[in-house]
Amino acid sequence: MILSMTGYGKATATYGSKKICAEIKSLNSKALDLSTRIAPLYREKEMEIRTLIAQSLERGKVDFNLWIEEDAAQQGAPINRAIVESYHAQIKAISEATGIPLPADWFATLLRMPDVLTRTEVKELSDEEWAAARMAVMEAIEKLMDFRRQEGAALEKKFGEKLDNIERLLHSIAPYEQERTEKIRERILDSLQKSLGVEYDKNRFEQELIFYIEKLDINEEKQRLTNHLSYFRETMREGHGQGKKLGFIAQEMGREINTTGSKSNHAEMQNIVVKMKDELEQIKEQVLNVM
Repeated sequence: MILSMTGYGKATATYGSKKICAEIKSLNSKALDLSTRIAPLYREKEMEIRTLIAQSLERGKVDFNLWIEEDAAQQGAPINRAIVESYHAQIKAISEATGIPLPADWFATLLRMPDVLTRTEVKELSDEEWAAARMAVMEAIEKLMDFRRQEGAALEKKFGEKLDNIERLLHSIAPYEQERTEKIRERILDSLQKSLGVEYDKNRFEQELIFYIEKLDINEEKQRLTNHLSYFRETMREGHGQGKKLGFIAQEMGREINTTGSKSNHAEMQNIVVKMKDELEQIKEQVLNVM
């Protein structure tokens, strides 16, 4: 089964009062283009996180976000009592020494002083907390992979429909090929007899006509296009990682369809070629999303 490069996954884990959230999303890209936003506590694990993502996703424009949600009671910065007491004592001493009046609102004054509300503790990431965070990261990646599998199945179904349509259109050309030959013959004869009014050698005419019609023969193009259709289906069955290969096959299919159109020299056949091109363009648009 093929995989899509489009996907989304989100997971959470709890550790103490913390809710650890991991979110990842991806779009199509020629290679792995990874950008991350990681909470400061987990930044030391960024390389490990990048490795986990690269091993699973391989390709795509990937955005990853890892953050912490804490209880409101845990989020407020604590008041540093020792610093508050120190500022209070210093202000009183200065007031006594200089005669400057003491502040009317002590709390308003003291809480504006530097470092009173600054967190001084340094947090370290424990093995237990990282294990919980890593689990959230892995679960988010797996959910994104599930999303990719679902999208890949939908793409595979759509490709199958488009390939069937091209094959059906290709077979519908056959009845017009013989009719085309007769029309070409009649048109050339009419030009010789009526427009130019010249005498001609009928044997030589038939020889030249055969040579001309051989140049317009599309049997080789039809056979190659049929082979490309089969190869596209076989490649899809090989599994993920075939996106670029499918793109190359689609390009080759386009060459055969274009050559068929240039050789058609028949209105109905050219209309069929236009329809085949339309089906192929839809394949080309979606194949960009395939891993």
